[in-house]
Amino acid sequence: MTSHVPMSVRTAEPVTAIPVSIAYGDGIGPEIMDACLRILAAAGAQLAIERVELGEAVYRAGHSAGITPHAWDSLRRTKVFYKAPITTPQGGGYKSLNVTVRKSLGLFANVRPCRALSPAVACRHPDMDLVIIRENEEDLYAGIEHRQTDEVYQCLKLITRPGCEKIVRYAFDYARAHGRKKVSCFTKDNIMKLTDGLFHKVFDEVRAEYPEIESEHWIVDIGAARLATVPEQFEVIVMPNLYGDILSDVALELTGSVGLGASSNIGQHGAMFEAIHGSAPMIAGQDIANPSGLLIAGAMMLDHVGQGAAAARVRNAWLRTLEDGIHTADIHGAASVGLAVGTAAFADAVIARMGEVPGTLPVAAPSTAVVPIYVPVRAAPAEKTLVGVDVFVHFDGLPEALAERLKVAFNNPLLDLQMITNRGVKVWPAGLPETFCSDHWRCRFMARSGAAFNRAMMIELLRDLHYSGVDFVKTEGLYLFDGEPGFSLGQGQ
Repeated sequence: MTSHVPMSVRTAEPVTAIPVSIAYGDGIGPEIMDACLRILAAAGAQLAIERVELGEAVYRAGHSAGITPHAWDSLRRTKVFYKAPITTPQGGGYKSLNVTVRKSLGLFANVRPCRALSPAVACRHPDMDLVIIRENEEDLYAGIEHRQTDEVYQCLKLITRPGCEKIVRYAFDYARAHGRKKVSCFTKDNIMKLTDGLFHKVFDEVRAEYPEIESEHWIVDIGAARLATVPEQFEVIVMPNLYGDILSDVALELTGSVGLGASSNIGQHGAMFEAIHGSAPMIAGQDIANPSGLLIAGAMMLDHVGQGAAAARVRNAWLRTLEDGIHTADIHGAASVGLAVGTAAFADAVIARMGEVPGTLPVAAPSTAVVPIYVPVRAAPAEKTLVGVDVFVHFDGLPEALAERLKVAFNNPLLDLQMITNRGVKVWPAGLPETFCSDHWRCRFMARSGAAFNRAMMIELLRDLHYSGVDFVKTEGLYLFDGEPGFSLGQGQ
């Protein structure tokens, strides 16, 4: 059930109350959302709240994505969503609500500021001040998975050129709008040469259009090592989905606690603001959770809707509270004064300091930064030529035995069985006996030199394999795009 609740304010800013969909979430969600809404109201935020129900109870009621059609209507109408953490029930059949909302509404850019708050909050890198911009819709988070054999499961990694263009341009435009002088890109394109390779290629294309901004590329493993040891060398880091999810948690833990982490999810048709942590059901209802991540997400929301002055008041009162040593248990330490405070008491302390500014940490100013949303223009399609097919086979035996069976099975003089791989490693011909093989094989058939290949031949091949008792579980067409291979080679080929 939704309701419109205008928030009370303590200032007279000439702004109109902005409709916002708000979800109180699960676990610690209701208590930290209550704390944050009290602080936002005290700062002068003018929001017309439309409460939506989603999360665990909605999952249990039979909605596999944890959200009802009524809630979707609210999100699409307000285009601004302030969300506390939710709990996804364990077990199969339940989708991640976060991923569903981000992808369904096209919220492609996940922005996660990671800033040290030393000396107010103890951390290893007091000069750390970076922003991770994570692609939000693609990569392994497509969630397309299959079990294909007794032993093998697969998860498809999907990377698109429009997706890369949108997020990479957003990272450079964010840097330009916020006065950041450097953008770094992390990928693993030395291994995933097509998917991560595309992300890196687009990064190289786009950075040429921003000559005033320093730019660099890192392989994600060494980039992650540098992030963990010398985060001061980074300002904005743009990454595909999975790396960004993992490394933003690492970066925020370096600032003192993941509980300090806030994020915005931005797209052409709306935005969602949330803490990056989960619902922590083990401490729910105990009044000990840190509301800071959700609070700063609320400040990011106020910036987004044009209430930058209220956002600055929130940030400054929060920073002053931390400087005064008033800390929740997760960040309580040498810089704290007295015992750790609870969620509600922390909110009270922030409200009591509304209008004050920090003494040592930088004072937050109202933000007027605007980051444009790039809408990709599709290029003319490439010339696409089918030259072969990878047939994935369920087979329990040796590669040589499989090769002989396949050669007997198909009868087409225009095709060659070029190779067989197992888990990406070539095992036939000339494989190594030391290579461990599962029961899942990629069998590559290619048109012979000078011969054409078409889908009818592919269907004929599969028919031959079927009638010979070969258990094929998947096929992938092998194409040239403007003469360039659109497929990887096997390791060892």
